[in-house]
Amino acid sequence: MHVLLAGATGVVGRRIVALLVADGHRVTGLTRSPGRAAAVRALGAQPVVVDVVEGPALTAAVRAAAPDAVMHQLTDLTGADLAANARLRVVGTRNLVDAARAAGVRRMVAQSVAFAYVDGPGPATEDTPLDPARAGVRELETAVAEMPEWVVLRYGLFYGPGTWFAPDGRVADQARAGELVADESVTSFVHVDDAAAAAVAALHWGTGTVNVCDDRPARGQEWVPVFCAAVGAPAPAVAGTREGGARGADNRRARRLGWSPAYPSWRAGFAAFTTSPTGDGR
Repeated sequence: MHVLLAGATGVVGRRIVALLVADGHRVTGLTRSPGRAAAVRALGAQPVVVDVVEGPALTAAVRAAAPDAVMHQLTDLTGADLAANARLRVVGTRNLVDAARAAGVRRMVAQSVAFAYVDGPGPATEDTPLDPARAGVRELETAVAEMPEWVVLRYGLFYGPGTWFAPDGRVADQARAGELVADESVTSFVHVDDAAAAAVAALHWGTGTVNVCDDRPARGQEWVPVFCAAVGAPAPAVAGTREGGARGADNRRARRLGWSPAYPSWRAGFAAFTTSPTGDGR
């Protein structure tokens, strides 16, 4: 299969390229930075330099590539600018869907989030409504659903090498500065390797949304102290507060589809931090 991957140089995108190439697929990797084209090529993919917010240029690039499927892993979190990331995902998704349809592509696999559900008790399933306040997530998923065949992957919080939740990541810095609080908010995590594996598997899944997270949603009072210890931070402050909507997500649909995380619990993933400064367990 020829897969066009938008976000090929991202934390998850790099892993997806490697997995696709290893499985014998042909990969076209999009990057907006000419300086990253060599990195895409080194992974075994054909690089195409184009900015996804430039609709006409993107449409021309997708038509020229003529892929069998398009994979959407667009993020912009390097500078911790959440507004810029939201704009990229909304505008980029709209343009990517339009480009794919114009090129006659039928299938898209797209990245969304598992922490945008309405508040309520217990982990959210895919049938739980999204929070109306999370307009950007709704726009992204609604656009993707215009494709003839589509899978939206609602990821838990990424952790592992290259993410904010790694020994050298942004959240670890906050923990060492004493800024991370262990509260009652419930979080579902997913290791970036498991996230990439799910994206590749989803090329063969039926249309729909799928929560991609580990088996253990956890309150901050449970996971934050473990994370702090794993990254060499002091014990965190504890609070009895809870953020609205912080309920975690249920991954049983993904498991029924055959996805099985190598890190079924964040505990095992955080423990791997102690064996490597990059947090990959090697």
